[in-house]
Amino acid sequence: MTDILPVVDLVDQHCHGVLRTELGLGTFEARLATAATAGGQPAPGTTFFDTQTGFAVRRWCPPLLGLEPHCPPAGYLARRRELGVLETGRRLLRATGVSTYLVDTGLPGDLTGPAEIAVASGADARELVRLESLAEQVADTSGTVESFLANLAEAVHTSAASAAAFTSVAAARHGLDPDPGPPGPGAVRGAAGRWLAGREAERRAARTGWGGPRAPYTALDDPVLLRHLLWTAVACGRPLQFHLHSTDPRRLAGFAAATAGLGSDLVLLHSYPYHRHAAQLASVHPHVYADVGAALARTGARAAAVLAEVLEPAPFGKLLFSSGAEGLPELHVVGARQFREALGRVLGGWVADGAWSRADATRVAAMIASGNARRVYGLT
Repeated sequence: MTDILPVVDLVDQHCHGVLRTELGLGTFEARLATAATAGGQPAPGTTFFDTQTGFAVRRWCPPLLGLEPHCPPAGYLARRRELGVLETGRRLLRATGVSTYLVDTGLPGDLTGPAEIAVASGADARELVRLESLAEQVADTSGTVESFLANLAEAVHTSAASAAAFTSVAAARHGLDPDPGPPGPGAVRGAAGRWLAGREAERRAARTGWGGPRAPYTALDDPVLLRHLLWTAVACGRPLQFHLHSTDPRRLAGFAAATAGLGSDLVLLHSYPYHRHAAQLASVHPHVYADVGAALARTGARAAAVLAEVLEPAPFGKLLFSSGAEGLPELHVVGARQFREALGRVLGGWVADGAWSRADATRVAAMIASGNARRVYGLT
């Protein structure tokens, strides 16, 4: 029974924009790899279409472009080029059933922003501000440690007035254990001075031709500055999303305990294969929520089994849908379709077994699909 979600709308509480440019086979597969795997290369003689995500794309997307399901990748990409990037994006995004997109604008590249997503999809779209990207932008326009820290505080508080939420990659870059608390002013100034000096050394080296950018300074990964940035955001009271990217969510347990009662909800993203741990953490702390999105797109035909595992430990009011899509409009489709299919199968099976009533299944489905996100992010 997969009709539990016949008319329920979706709030995609975390996604990215789509590429504005036409895509060849290699670029398409590279973007597909980001969603399908944790990195690496396909086996010789195979492609990233040979993954659960690749098969899901071929299942759900060809009919939206006038082709048969499961058509070969070459035929699908030829039809994509025939329609053009704008029409392809419009057809795919309008088929997701998403009424509101929360769009993380912190990634580099030629990706559409919230306004373009709204036009293409015919839905609402709001911005998610990535804290580390914001700090890196502020650093480029601040000459001293004092001006950087002052400008950073102002930028975070200004963003809080319009952003749906903040997002952070601190947990994936460094983790927040064993010291989750706010660092002292002296430690923050020292860390900021070292980081800014490193970035300036990079720029001098690039101007003189001696070496190129070095990742430790290009990206904000200093643990003291990361904690300072997070606590600055928590003080604003907006929801704070954490990208986990295969990081065990239990590394955030201390931060979750330290931020309890301060008014900022924490949302755990991309927790697969630690999805049970994320759900468990959400069950312990009233202000912690777990995302059920990208795991379903990655697990394809096994999505219902993964979703059932998430539904075991977490209260249903603590779970949120997202696609986690990045770059390809196909991934928006896959995220939405896999979620509907998986949730319908799991809840429909429980209704068929007599464990749940249909009314309760429909109500819980609506909570996870959109209701919980509207409450957490204050969406109308």
